[in-house]
Order: sequence, then structure tokens, then C-alpha cells
Amino acid sequence: MLTILGFAMIATFLVLIMTKKMSPIAALVLIPALFCVAVGKGAHLGDYVIDGVSSLAPTAAMLMFAIVYFGVMIDVGLFDPVVRGILRFCKADPMRVVVGTAVLAAIVSLDGDGSTTFMITVSAMYPLYKRLGMSLVVMTGVAAMANGVMNTVPWGGPTARAATALKLDAADIFVPMIPALLTGLLGVFGLAYVLGLRERRRLGALRLQDEESAVTKEAVLVGAGAGGDAGRLEKRAVAGAGGTDAVDGTDEGGDGTRDGVDAGDGRDDDGDLLKGLDPNRPTLRPRLYWFNALLTGVLITAMILELLPIPVLFLLGAALALSVNFPRLPDQKARIAAHADNVLNVSGMVFAAAVFTGVLQGTGMVDSMAGWLVDTVPDGLGPHMALVTGVLSLPLTYFMSNDGFYFGVLPVLTEAGAAHGVTPLEMARASLVGQPLHMSSPLVPAVYVLVGMARVEFGDHTRFVVKWAALTCLLILAAGILFGTI
Repeated sequence: MLTILGFAMIATFLVLIMTKKMSPIAALVLIPALFCVAVGKGAHLGDYVIDGVSSLAPTAAMLMFAIVYFGVMIDVGLFDPVVRGILRFCKADPMRVVVGTAVLAAIVSLDGDGSTTFMITVSAMYPLYKRLGMSLVVMTGVAAMANGVMNTVPWGGPTARAATALKLDAADIFVPMIPALLTGLLGVFGLAYVLGLRERRRLGALRLQDEESAVTKEAVLVGAGAGGDAGRLEKRAVAGAGGTDAVDGTDEGGDGTRDGVDAGDGRDDDGDLLKGLDPNRPTLRPRLYWFNALLTGVLITAMILELLPIPVLFLLGAALALSVNFPRLPDQKARIAAHADNVLNVSGMVFAAAVFTGVLQGTGMVDSMAGWLVDTVPDGLGPHMALVTGVLSLPLTYFMSNDGFYFGVLPVLTEAGAAHGVTPLEMARASLVGQPLHMSSPLVPAVYVLVGMARVEFGDHTRFVVKWAALTCLLILAAGILFGTI
């Protein structure tokens, strides 16, 4: 009976959050509470929740202060020179543009928030893609895969969820996986290079011109349309005529602006309109740039070396960053308030998960389900449950949310693996494999920010990215096995 109720609880949770009938936080609290009563242990619900909250408090603290820290670093302009440098590197070479997109997305992904990464990446790179007539689905695909790999940082979500669900230290999960994840990131850069070469062959390496008058006469770069010569380019003078979109070969602007991006906005010489971030925002602290860069480097190094627990490192880092960059109390309050939504959503999810994991384990449902799963898994696959988990993470994290997979499925797989001698740490690391594909899941809100800002149809993005993202996931899995971390 516990097995049936356990699977019913997970299924109910997944259905409600996938159909968006309930928010993840509400579902994490109410569904297990109801099932706790259903199994006759409602009187112990408080004990289960308190035990869960006590074990999850360090993870919640880490996420709270990591979000504040990297939010402040973006506010003060730590990443602005990186954006400008990548744009200068790209020039008008399609190969460089695609590689630059991957590098920029990977760097900005250090803040652990997909929406922020996509907003910065698209705002910086979109004008170049439109100006050169490049395929916008290449931009969205590369950005999503780079962010998916970097999303595994301990403050990014999946690693924290795995640590939360299995009551492990996030550093113990993440640090040994760094070589495999770097392999996956290099794979994304390599793919970006290949896709960039393909775009270069189609469009050629071109030079953006800074015309004196874009209204009366302008040189517009036009790629061959569908069915045409992929390598043919032409320059044509236009006066109020639209460009050719590289995604579907149709004119989208019709008024010389090409999807609202003025044809004269393509300047690449320190172009004010291509910086992607407001160069005049009041939160910039250019005089403190090297202090912030050094602080971030020290923080990440200390995390990798495990000099202090990660929550303590980010707590100290956030406090120091706020105090130095914004010494006035009202400014500190304003920066904290600016990032309060992200902090509340993430930390609230972690504490809500205490109810789900507490009930699942306290009632004995997870043990009962694991026992059933152990009996059904062939003996030959038992010792390889980490590999099985890594493979399953691709479809499961694509067709369900990270909350559903890490809080609902991973604990069951881990218990099954433990019966065959597979450690929870190996299972947790294997569960990270599917993240490059997960970031393009229709259940991930950030992907709609990506395709919306890039003006790409979600179906076009999906058709392009799924195969490449799946290959990236398998590359990480193979590297993890090769390095002995999975």
C-alpha cells in the first residue's frame, strides 16, 4: 500500500505542476501533507517538516546569498567589459558570432539564473545576428546549451535540488563533476564553432559598415533564401525596404527596420547600441571593477577548494559586495529589494521541499518504492544504477520539471541504487547529466524569455536544439564515467 501511495503522491505532484494547476511551492507542501494524512501518519507531519527544514537550511542560505551576490555583480558592471569584448571579437564573422554567443552565455550563467543569462545574451547578440542575416535558432540553441551546462553550479538549481533531496553537501556533488562538466562545455564551444563555420559558408565573413545615412541608402547583407545558393551573398541598396530573415527566408520588417532593429544600428566600433547592457545605469561602479573581479575569483576559488562551507562563503561575499559597492544603507536596501523576487522564489521552494522529502521518507514510502524498484530492476543493471540515472535524466528532466525529477524520482532511484552498492553521491552527480537538454524544456519558464526576446518560434528552437543538447548530455555522461565520478 505504501508503494502505491508513494507513486500516487509523486504522480499527483507531477501532474499538477506540469499542467500548471498549482505552483511548485504549493504542490510541494499540500500534496505530501494530504498523503501523510492518507497513510495514517498525519500526527507526525510536524516532526517530518521540522526535520526536513533543519537539514535544508544551509542549502536555502547558499541560494539566497548567491543570488544576491551575482545580482550585485551584474548591477555594478562586472560583466560589462566581457560583453563588450565579445562583441569586438565577433566583428562580422558568423563563426566568431556563434562562438561568442556560447562564451557569453556561459560566463553570464555564473549568476545561476537562466532568465538573466538569456536577457543579457540576447540583448547583446541579437542585433549582430539580425544585421548579418544569421539564423536566430542557432543563437537560441547555443545559448540554451551553454546555460544548461553552467546551470549545474551549486547555486544554479539542479545541484542544490539534488543535495536537498538526498541530504548531501552541494560541494561534494559539484566539485568532482567539474572535469566532466568542462568537457561538456568544451563540447558546446566545439559545436558552436561548427555551426559558426556553417553560417560562415552560407553568408561569408562580412564587414559591417557604419553608413552616414541609413535612411536614404544603406548596404544590407542578405543571405540566400530557402532553396537558393547557400553560399551566395549580395549587397543591395535599399530605401525603406526590409531585409531577409535567415530563419524562414521571409521579410519580417517590411519597413527597413528588420524586426524593429534599425538597419543602422549595426555599428561594431564600440557600438553604443550593441553593448547589450545600459552603459549609463546608476548602479555601475567602474572604480571598483578590479575589487569585484578579485572578490569573485577568490570566492569561486575558495568554493572549489572547500575552504569554507559554500553557504558561509556566499553569505560573506554578499555582505562584503554590498558594503563596499553600496556603502549607503538606502542603496543596499534597494539592491536587495531588486533581487528579492528571485531570492524568495528559490529559497521558498527549498523550504517547501522539506515537506515533500520529509513525508516521503518519514512515512516509509520512499523505502517501500525503492524496494519495489529494486525487485523490478534486472540484476545486471543494479550495479550500474548511476549510468541508468544519467540516461533517464535526459527524458525525465525534459518532460518534467527539475522539482519533479529531483524531489520525486531521484530519491527512489537512489534507494534502488543503494541496494546494489551505488552511493547517493554517484546518483546525484549522474542526475545532473540531462541539464543541457532540460533548459529547452517547455516546462522551463526561462526558455520562453530566450525565444521571446529572439523572436524565434518555440517549435523551431525545439527542432533545432534537441539533438545537439542530447549529444551534449551524453558527452557529459561519458566524461563522468571516464573520470570516475559517476
